[in-house]
Amino acid sequence: MLPDKGKPVVLIVDDTPDNIILVHEILKDEYRVIVATDGAKALLAAQRMRPDIILLDVMMPVMDGYETCRRLKGNKNLRDIPILFLTAKSAEEDEKKGLALGAVDYIIKPVSPPILKARIKTHLTLKKSRDFLRDKNRFLEAEIERRTRDISTMQEASIMAMGALAEMRDDDTGRHLQRAKLYIKELAEYLGQRKKFAAILTPDKINNIIISSPLHDIGKIGIPDEILLKPGPLTPEEYEVMKKHTVLGRDALLRAEKMMGGAENFLSCAREIAYSHHEKWDGSGYPQGLAGEEIPLAARLMAVVDAYDALTSERVYKKAVSHEKAVAIIKADSGSHFDPDVVDAFLALKERFREISRRE
Repeated sequence: MLPDKGKPVVLIVDDTPDNIILVHEILKDEYRVIVATDGAKALLAAQRMRPDIILLDVMMPVMDGYETCRRLKGNKNLRDIPILFLTAKSAEEDEKKGLALGAVDYIIKPVSPPILKARIKTHLTLKKSRDFLRDKNRFLEAEIERRTRDISTMQEASIMAMGALAEMRDDDTGRHLQRAKLYIKELAEYLGQRKKFAAILTPDKINNIIISSPLHDIGKIGIPDEILLKPGPLTPEEYEVMKKHTVLGRDALLRAEKMMGGAENFLSCAREIAYSHHEKWDGSGYPQGLAGEEIPLAARLMAVVDAYDALTSERVYKKAVSHEKAVAIIKADSGSHFDPDVVDAFLALKERFREISRRE
């Protein structure tokens, strides 16, 4: 009963030899027929042979056809195999029960050979169409995922390049952007686990914050070198010019955001950070003088990150301070310069910040 392997496989499940022989004779020329004489053997045969269709009797000892059908449909590897009940049970409630369990058809014995062949052919055609659509969908999903991943990679690389244009004017190592991404990731993920911030710092929001963080000082492109790179203290007039980098950054990102249709995206987050990361918790910052939770959360995170990295990094106009000194300064400014919750998170993560600072 195992002829031509190129033919569709039909599993007959019946405990009556005469029924098996009859159905086999009807189907043998067009199908590869395999047999199981009870429900348990049917489950094993289905797992081993993966038939294209199953013809299932109802009245069998130990495990009847209904239970066999239920178990087949409960197996994720077998549930897509079409099941046709082939039975002498002709009551309407029997047919209704079989179809409710997931069978695609219910054929009453005695069997009409042309009807049986036609039903099997129809359901195999439907299965082939479903399999094609399923495989096509899987291919399309994989392709979309691949392209999305490629776009995300290009997007992130472009952001890093744009941020570096501004950053490398006063940081010739170019490592500030990478450190800032790692620092802000630590803070955002830590706070995202806290009840107070869980609804705001969703995985998507955290990802947007991380991706957009390199653009926080993009506005420095518009600041003259004689101010940006001045080795000594800035005059009040020069400081006013320096502060404009927040507005320049916001405006540049807002124009880009509008080109993308104005929808909420990573540029919205980048704009918030660029514009507001020099605001202070007590309202004494710039450019708007926002206070407390008026300051976007992403900007409050960046304020701590930017301060720590600025303190621990050497520039043409200043020397670096130690990790311990930087931690002490940020802690002292909790509730005045910085959001106390963000500072608490920073203090809990201070050793991670030290590790990143040393590594990067």
